[in-house]
Amino acid sequence: MLDWPQGTFASRVQLEGGSVRVEREVDAGLETLRLRLPAVLTADLRLNEPRYATLPNIMKAKKKPLEVIPAADLGVPAGPPRLRVLQVQEPPARAGGEKVENVPALVEKLRSCGRI
Repeated sequence: MLDWPQGTFASRVQLEGGSVRVEREVDAGLETLRLRLPAVLTADLRLNEPRYATLPNIMKAKKKPLEVIPAADLGVPAGPPRLRVLQVQEPPARAGGEKVENVPALVEKLRSCGRI
């Protein structure tokens, strides 16, 4: 819809001036694409390897103060919300299943329900 180039399942991304180099895994191996910006990219699981916090660092982080910055200080306009929740409801409960004795009984049951 945007008519932008796209790189899907990116496993490595590098910015190069006004373009981006995307490496992606395909069935035949690796494929490298160079896309002009702006572009639409989707990430593969191997794009980023998470770093896990150690327990001492978690304890240090708990002691640090949390700075709260108002949205107006960041240049975000404060206006009415753009989205409005009209209704929230739980999905209907699923009906219970039935056990059948054998495969012909299963086929007959599916035919009577209009499934096959």
